[in-house]
Amino acid sequence: QVQLVESGGGLVQPGGSLRLSCAASGSFFSIYAMGWYRQAPGKQRDLVATITSGGTTNYADSVKGRFTISRDNAKNTVYLQMNNLKPEDTAVYYCTATGNNYVGEGFSSWGQGTQVTVSS
Repeated sequence: QVQLVESGGGLVQPGGSLRLSCAASGSFFSIYAMGWYRQAPGKQRDLVATITSGGTTNYADSVKGRFTISRDNAKNTVYLQMNNLKPEDTAVYYCTATGNNYVGEGFSSWGQGTQVTVSS
């Protein structure tokens, strides 16, 4: 069982910045990908950014140049630095992790979500 705990959401004005964190805990052998998705009211959950254990990143076009994903493998923690935030970035942000347990079974876990609101 893998638990993901997110933190860092909140209310920020347009043009402001926030940093989200997500720490993984529990019993697992390895996590090879972590990432962030977001879901705005009435919309589907969409990819924001992902990062592999080797550092390969992938971003949604809407956040390229403004958001940066990073990862501390030793702490099993992923971060999302969000700069120049826009009202359309308002959503619940979910952390996700994909990996293997000690018997070779794959897992994909989700955090409980953290609210990000961009408003003046």
